[in-house]
Amino acid sequence: MQLYNTLSAEERAQLIDEAGKQRLTLSFYAYAKIENPKKFRDDLFIAWNALDALGRIYVAHEGINAQMSIPADHLEDFRNTLEVYDFMQGIRLNVAVEQDNHSFLKLTIKVRHKIVADGLNDDTFDVTNKGIHLKAQEFNNLLEDPNTIVVDFRNHYESEVGHFEGAITPDVENFRESLPIINEQLQDFKDDKNLLMYCTGGIRCEKASAYFKHQGFKNVFQLEGGIIEYTRQIKEENIESKFIGKNFVFDHRLGERITDDIISQCHQCGKPCDNHTNCANDACHLLFIQCDDCKTAMENCCSTECLEITHLPVEEQVALRKGLQVGNKVFRKGKSDALTFKKSGDLPNKPLAKVDSKNIRQKIAVKKTLIGKAEHYYTKSKIAQFLIENNEVSVGDKVLISGPTTGEQEITITEIFVNGSSCETAKAGDQITFELPFRVRLSDKIYKILG
Repeated sequence: MQLYNTLSAEERAQLIDEAGKQRLTLSFYAYAKIENPKKFRDDLFIAWNALDALGRIYVAHEGINAQMSIPADHLEDFRNTLEVYDFMQGIRLNVAVEQDNHSFLKLTIKVRHKIVADGLNDDTFDVTNKGIHLKAQEFNNLLEDPNTIVVDFRNHYESEVGHFEGAITPDVENFRESLPIINEQLQDFKDDKNLLMYCTGGIRCEKASAYFKHQGFKNVFQLEGGIIEYTRQIKEENIESKFIGKNFVFDHRLGERITDDIISQCHQCGKPCDNHTNCANDACHLLFIQCDDCKTAMENCCSTECLEITHLPVEEQVALRKGLQVGNKVFRKGKSDALTFKKSGDLPNKPLAKVDSKNIRQKIAVKKTLIGKAEHYYTKSKIAQFLIENNEVSVGDKVLISGPTTGEQEITITEIFVNGSSCETAKAGDQITFELPFRVRLSDKIYKILG
């Protein structure tokens, strides 16, 4: 029986587009005693694969931690797959603020030692003795108390683009690092301060609150459902947001906008920006903040060294990576000497700018019609190849190129080539090429903008 993915991300994205169905991005977690995580994992894969559910899920003897994308019309069926387990009956699903049909393109369920790597020995303290859970308005009220210390239990690349006002934002790469640092930093406040903590969806605080109570902190509180649930509540109940900026998320989107405030800078030029990019060099994949101007100039790369590597033939790139530990383990996330304007740890509470509604990395609200799909990108010459499947496109037309990695980018066609010859108009069935300053991928679509 199939217990693994058989499609590439590009193939899956194409199927999603062809299906034309709305998908929901959501997350959930549950701490519970699971006797056989491997069987639990396999049972979930079979049930979720049948529903076209995608995502990144970790299971362990201590529970489950899931970030997923599911077809909206399968939501109730999906809930039913959870309800068969006692510990997931009535579980809260944190539905994303912003939806993207391409947020996840594979179903990956991994058995881990823990569902969150916290570095703690759970046998040394009572993990069920958690802090007091607060809803959005209660959290805001406690923030106003001068006797409150608020701590962000996320990583530096998450808090850099958005955090609660006045929060302590540890300069750490993972949850495991933050616990001893915060414990030492707050030693003098165990008895008389309110320790208020938050994270993305609440799972890190479930363990952290119990840990800090064990360390002797008397008044421990946590944001119920994390930033995701907080955002839902402030929107539904018209509550003022004390969170400023973006909430970093661990899927293709890399962030959900909570307020229009931009509190971070492009790591390459210093311009106010809060859009994360993964370096296009497959031997790097450094996660960093990059504005649209630098994205175009550097072709999604973090450094000139990586840019030069991406221009090499694929065979040479593979040879350079051979025998090396590649991927985002090469550099620390968001930290490299090549990034001039990287900041973390002591972060601003005042916005550097407001969101530009014309930002091409956001969804472009224009009338458009699908005309074709990407087939190839010639890196050295910066030439993109598309197959026109519907209607036609002419020199002077504005087009929108969209894909899970490319984002949404609008350009004006200045020259078209069909079968190597320049032409004014390309029709359905034509294979066209034209210059593009950015790379396209097989999952990208090309739309003609109307009006």
